Amino acid sequence: MSEITYIRGDATVPSVKGVKVIAHVCNDIGGWGKGFVLAISRRWPEPEKSYRAWHRERASNDFGLGAVHFVQVEPYVWVANMVGQRGIRTGSKGVPVRYEAIDAALERLAEKAADLGASVHMPRIGCGLAGGKWSRVEPLIADRLVRRGIAVTVYDHGEGGS
Repeated sequence: MSEITYIRGDATVPSVKGVKVIAHVCNDIGGWGKGFVLAISRRWPEPEKSYRAWHRERASNDFGLGAVHFVQVEPYVWVANMVGQRGIRTGSKGVPVRYEAIDAALERLAEKAADLGASVHMPRIGCGLAGGKWSRVEPLIADRLVRRGIAVTVYDHGEGGS
């Protein structure tokens, strides 16, 4: 079985051939403006526009924890907006990350990546502003994606590691 590949770099510029899906975690309140989404928005306007419209029209669509919205941004590049955090602040219910929602979103991501014959590229999803622990997220990725033979690259940006 293959494993997750870890590299230092920018997940918005995967340097492999073929179809690629860039996956990241969004919140469930329509907020887009901090963390990895800023890197996405610097490269393509479509994922943010699509996310905001998806949230705005949520009464008539599947927007919510565990849902995924796929946006094609280049001929061979897609962005997966995965709703995996409740709100944006740590409060009485703990940190915003929701592991069960990330797990459900990863299952949908696996289906799409398999359909596209795509590799998956991501930062350490759910572990930045969402406050999650990589030791909880990594096994979900291994189970949902790697076990199905989908190549996954995780990008650590900048100096140091987490």
